[in-house]
Amino acid sequence: MPIKVIGAGFGRTGTLSLKQALEELGFTKCYHMEELLEHPEHVAYWEAALRREPVNWDQLFQGYQATVDFPGYKYYQEMMQYYPEAKVVLSVRDPEKWYDSAYQTIYQAGPSLGQKILMSFKLPFSPRLRKLIRVFRMAGKVWEQDFNNRFEDRKYAIELFNKHIEEVKRTVPADRLLIFDVKEGWEPLCRFLNVPVPANKPFPRVNERANFKQKTQELIQSV
Repeated sequence: MPIKVIGAGFGRTGTLSLKQALEELGFTKCYHMEELLEHPEHVAYWEAALRREPVNWDQLFQGYQATVDFPGYKYYQEMMQYYPEAKVVLSVRDPEKWYDSAYQTIYQAGPSLGQKILMSFKLPFSPRLRKLIRVFRMAGKVWEQDFNNRFEDRKYAIELFNKHIEEVKRTVPADRLLIFDVKEGWEPLCRFLNVPVPANKPFPRVNERANFKQKTQELIQSV
């Protein structure tokens, strides 16, 4: 089952809403950071991608038809080449609001000191926890690389956010690209993907900041 939709937008640009929308439109399932947290055994594929080694995308995405958010957005060019029929959705958001949201969620995600100590005791007995820690480490490494370890510099981070958007616009052929703000709702997305607009169903609105923090803590406490 090949990937049909590739998300090229950063996290905190409505990607979880977009995931649910794509699944509602029949592109099931859609790979999102949540999938990696639920299946930390996938981390080896993304570690290989980070090292610029060949990745068996078909094996990784078995059962999926779309991908959005981290870590997939970072490899949209590789996936475009591997899946030449796939379309690309670049989710966007007001840069200032994006920074505020990312700073208060993704940037501060992860276990507290007390949770780290507790996890260290569980580590020898939990293969899943060991893989999950690899996920957190990989995510932190990517975050540092993407923003040159300067995310707290608001102006600099926003410049890189905008630079990524312009790079996607230059890289992806116009007939394969949709620049999409989730506030636009179903119509532009459905038109681009050539599917009907769902009848009497509002566009998904999920992943508010409080929900993000709650989910992160629930995940950490569950291992």
